[in-house]
Amino acid sequence: MSHAVAYGIHSVRVMLTRTPQRVRRVLLASGRDASRLGEVRELAQRAGVQIEAANDALLDKLAEGGRHQGVVAELHAKAGDPETQLEEALEAAEGAPLLLVLDGVQDPHNLGACLRSADAAGVAAVIAPRDRAAGLTPVARKVAAGAAESIPFVSVVNLARTLRDLKERGIWLIGTADDADMTLFEADFTGPTALVMGSEGEGMRRLTRESCDQLVSIPMAGAVESLNVSVATGVALFEAVRQRRAKPRK
Repeated sequence: MSHAVAYGIHSVRVMLTRTPQRVRRVLLASGRDASRLGEVRELAQRAGVQIEAANDALLDKLAEGGRHQGVVAELHAKAGDPETQLEEALEAAEGAPLLLVLDGVQDPHNLGACLRSADAAGVAAVIAPRDRAAGLTPVARKVAAGAAESIPFVSVVNLARTLRDLKERGIWLIGTADDADMTLFEADFTGPTALVMGSEGEGMRRLTRESCDQLVSIPMAGAVESLNVSVATGVALFEAVRQRRAKPRK
């Protein structure tokens, strides 16, 4: 049975600090600089997580060739169906929930960066389709720098149906599109909101676009027509954060 993994000193350290219950065992490279791996070993021991020595060949295989820095953590599988995961995330949200929907982001580096921004912005959950989209690969977890474990990642079979369910819960769906007439800064993110981002190059699929209550664009002043999806996600999420933290207008 294969297990999901996280790798790299920073990512594994964050997991052992925030969610040690998710870590099944930690594999440390034998013969590496003990001082660099010492904190990871100490955190694992403190959390009661099994520690094993491993050679570089095994670590390279588990990390799928990524830069593991001599440490790989095998993770327990997350239990629960997507509907339950989403329900729990919405119940745990403080105030009006902010969700991030990624419609077919395929590059695991972009997914990891989106997760990192979502965690920093206080997003309640990240939702993505199960098919034709990047999942929580070791690369995505590495780029997310611990956010893949601190924020619920809900992988759904039918994204259009999930969006419909969110609307029935009173969540406003704001989609991003280069041809939208309204800009990001004119939209209202202060209520229960799901920000919907499209895939690299293609943008949102037709059914996803039609499900949105509102479409917005990010105004571009230079020669570049659009931003990388992970950069655009960060810009949009922190506009939502800015609005939510602003003092009420008199």
